[in-house]
Amino acid sequence: MRHALSRLFAFVLVAVVGLTGCSTNTTFLSDNLTGDYPQDTIAVIQNLRATISLPDGTREKGEAQAQAQLLINDFVARYRRDSGVSSSTSFTTMQTALNALAGHYNAYPNLPLAPKLKDRLDREFKLAELAIKRGL
Repeated sequence: MRHALSRLFAFVLVAVVGLTGCSTNTTFLSDNLTGDYPQDTIAVIQNLRATISLPDGTREKGEAQAQAQLLINDFVARYRRDSGVSSSTSFTTMQTALNALAGHYNAYPNLPLAPKLKDRLDREFKLAELAIKRGL
């Protein structure tokens, strides 16, 4: 009897942990990504530019960076498996920029972006916007 109860408790614990881990912040995803790739790309670029331009060392910057990381993950997860989008010039350029920014936020969350990285991100965001406007 005791062995059966311990197995049942273990099963319930695994189920609770598994279901809790599966829950995501779907409101954030649904609020910011519409499923329209060009519109979503422009929105992500505007959001990230706003996050990058915030003054360093403020509480708002930390919160914005956390939200930016979620947005980056949601954007890439939504569009990387869409073969019509993932092979486009705009997506590959965006993915390069997003990887660089996410890498910085993951490795150096408390350090400001280097001017060289800011310039690179700005250049890649402009290229992605141009490719979106051209339909690439």
